[in-house]
Amino acid sequence: MQVDTIIIGQGLCGTMLSWHLMKAGQQVMVIDESKPFSATKVASGVINPVTGRRIVRTWEIELFMPFAVNAYTELGKELGVHLIDQCNILDFHSTPQNKIAFSERLPKETTYLSEVDEKTWEPYFHLLFGVGEIHPCWLIQLQEMLNAFRKKLTQQNALVEERFQWEDCIIEPNGIEWKGNKANQIIFCEGTAGVTNPYFELLPYASNKGEALIVSIPDLPRNNIYKQGISVVPWKDKLFWVGSTYEWKYEDLNPTPSFLDKTTQQLQNWLKLPFEIVNHIASERPANVERRPFVGFHPIQKNIGVFNGTGTKGCSLAPYFAYQLTQHIMNGEPIHPLADVQRFKNILSR
Repeated sequence: MQVDTIIIGQGLCGTMLSWHLMKAGQQVMVIDESKPFSATKVASGVINPVTGRRIVRTWEIELFMPFAVNAYTELGKELGVHLIDQCNILDFHSTPQNKIAFSERLPKETTYLSEVDEKTWEPYFHLLFGVGEIHPCWLIQLQEMLNAFRKKLTQQNALVEERFQWEDCIIEPNGIEWKGNKANQIIFCEGTAGVTNPYFELLPYASNKGEALIVSIPDLPRNNIYKQGISVVPWKDKLFWVGSTYEWKYEDLNPTPSFLDKTTQQLQNWLKLPFEIVNHIASERPANVERRPFVGFHPIQKNIGVFNGTGTKGCSLAPYFAYQLTQHIMNGEPIHPLADVQRFKNILSR
């Protein structure tokens, strides 16, 4: 088979990139070994316009968030599934310092922050130091998206369900050959496997482990995301996703009893409602030191590309940078300099 682009991985980045390339008229081949607990499959799917204890706007959110909302809406319509809902965050202050920080930011950040009638939430939560609202926030149905787009790829004979092995790939000056299939270029959207990619392993990856509980809380309204140290996020099948951790040192990717015990205790202290833990999941995230994605082509092997490292901001970053990379391939348009992998040209050229 002759295609334009081979894409390795069908997580969030691989899905968005293959969608944009297909819209631009390219024929793609996606190679993906399906795993039950990939980073995208266990992520909460939240787009939050502010970040950190100082509650500041996330990088370029005024650009990325509207683009993402339009992209998920359009893709959902195309696939015949509902992918995005506005689901604002209720930020429950756990310390006096948290409350002070929110109050100080409130008059300066009226676009994304507002006060809340706390009495509304007294039947559901133990309110320590009040609650504020972050808006607009969005909830992406990542599982629905991955499954529906995988079905589309299968129907178009564009998906190969197996693990990519380098020994099957031949890199030539003017193209790529993989198991007899030829392409103009190959792009790696492989998540945490990027740390062992021979062409991009020198990038400053900072993979971390995250855990979450899947919890049944029948009496809790599902039109908000609730945050107090941990986040309680509406999940499929009328359940809630509760997490997550950021572990930088870990021996394996298995769920840990310590997270289960600690998070259960947090829920008991916070919720006034009965709940039941249904599942405990864990995965590794493809984050990086700079907290900026890796987008573009290798400085020497110019037909080998990467789209990775979006970390916990993947839902807001992936749609925009998939589009930018597509425009770069099709029309030679530049990639945002803080995301373009060429910023590591000297390192990658070693």
